Amino acid sequence: MEILADGIARKILETYKEKTPRSMAHQESAGRYLPGGDTRSATYFSPYPLYMEKGRGCRLWDADGNEYLDLLGNYTSLIHGHAPPAIVDAIREQALHGTVFGAAGAIQYRHAEHLCRRIPSMEKIRYCNSGTEATLFVIRAARAHTGRDGIIKIDGGYHGGHDLAEVNNFPDVETDGPPKAFVHAGIPASVLQDAWVVPFNDLTAVAAILNADADRIVAIIVEPVLGAGGVIPPQPGYLAGLREMADRFKVLLIFDEVITLRLSSGGMQELSGVMPDLTSLGKIIGGGLPAGAFGGKADVMAIFDPTHPRAITHSGTFNAANLVMTAGLCAMKALDQPAIDHINRLGERLKSGIENAFKAAGVRGQVSGIGSLNQIHWCDRPLHNARDAARAMADAGDLPGLLHLEMINRGIYSAKRGMFIISTPMSEVEIDKAVAAFCGAMEMLQTYIAANHPQLVVDG
Repeated sequence: MEILADGIARKILETYKEKTPRSMAHQESAGRYLPGGDTRSATYFSPYPLYMEKGRGCRLWDADGNEYLDLLGNYTSLIHGHAPPAIVDAIREQALHGTVFGAAGAIQYRHAEHLCRRIPSMEKIRYCNSGTEATLFVIRAARAHTGRDGIIKIDGGYHGGHDLAEVNNFPDVETDGPPKAFVHAGIPASVLQDAWVVPFNDLTAVAAILNADADRIVAIIVEPVLGAGGVIPPQPGYLAGLREMADRFKVLLIFDEVITLRLSSGGMQELSGVMPDLTSLGKIIGGGLPAGAFGGKADVMAIFDPTHPRAITHSGTFNAANLVMTAGLCAMKALDQPAIDHINRLGERLKSGIENAFKAAGVRGQVSGIGSLNQIHWCDRPLHNARDAARAMADAGDLPGLLHLEMINRGIYSAKRGMFIISTPMSEVEIDKAVAAFCGAMEMLQTYIAANHPQLVVDG
């Protein structure tokens, strides 16, 4: 059986290479100028990533002309898919008048008005160019407002690429017990002086830190649904518990809704009924162009007013560029409640279909997430935080990578970690196609799983 299992893995890899020779050639050429052949760590996978050339709706075409159902959506940002006609028309019209002017524009406050009206806690807002910048400046706002520096963040919580955000960006799966704060290469260890790390869904850990060091803490920053950490939802009462403790200890509560804004008209905060003091945004608010934003309570955000006596500088050559604001406003207006309900229903259909496929194959697996955000996990035990998800991934070894390649071979493009994202152009037809591809992939991998990962076989 081991020989047969090895043959399955080899066949998946060979099929991928046979279908994508131009991507392989592009990767070899790109490596001469770009470390790793690209400018995004997340897009790389072995043996080489796909090179895409065209997107329309919820479909992509690679350099070899292969067509894919796009269940990645540029990591959740393309909520209306590729080249939606209304947004393309709006971009074209604005481009004819200019892309950015180095001056204020009316389209910016119209975009701001729209976001403030739909997000319950958003009283004032500022724009930047990415989710990374949004979390950087929202933390700066909190620090300037309170005069304190300490931040409680989540182990495995993703808030971009600045120094504080990189603390425990990925959880440590090698150790047990409470997570210890650590930094990755290139991040100064001094940042740990102002960082406290807790597991997601663990109110006791937050309470312990606040009881000991509340006078040093300025804010708790949290993704209300873990994103890169495994698309793990909050347990009942978790977000409300954070709100209660933030109020009791007089620290600010920051929601990073860069990914979760899509879950309802007003994001996860509206869905949960828990209002943060500050919020960071990104991805979908740019209509397919680079965008970030942050905002919340007017008294905290006032520090960015140039006429404020203690004003702090917030600059950016392309902040609120007219082209981006035009595309973003068009996209957000199109994301009304019926559109949100549509993608959330499809997400639940996908989740149900994949979990049924795990059961039919006799393999331990599950899908976490809410609505249009889902992720596969190779285990059937409860997942509470990023460490749980990372350990399940590590225990599965090369299996997630093989599934990813086989899904590509079957015309489904997704994140290598097994995250599946729904966009508005999709229908039940596309979801059923994805489920059928997953069922086929699982059937192909059954022998490989039995030989190499017997712990995943039910009753095995």
